[in-house]
Amino acid sequence: MARYLLEASYTAEGVKGLQKAGAASRVAAVTDMVAGLGGTLVSFDFAFGDVDAFVIVDLPDDEAAAAAAFAVGASATTTVRTVKLLTVEDADAALRRSVDYRPPGS
Repeated sequence: MARYLLEASYTAEGVKGLQKAGAASRVAAVTDMVAGLGGTLVSFDFAFGDVDAFVIVDLPDDEAAAAAAFAVGASATTTVRTVKLLTVEDADAALRRSVDYRPPGS
């Protein structure tokens, strides 16, 4: 499983729906969506500022994450930004890789 951060922002219409159905309704909807894709919801936190909700999910692969992002993004109520997260082990493996890179101007 791979871990993803979904940053969701609600439109005015989305906020009205949230007010009507309550915050728990969104957690339930996302839990069901993620389970249907073969994954699990790790956390769902509401926030204020540019992003209205930070959601972390475990999904089988990038295709499942893209399917979730497309489904959420297709609604007129929510925009979503998806970030693939790395485990500490993934980051350490990447750090051990030899990379041939020359910075601009060198």
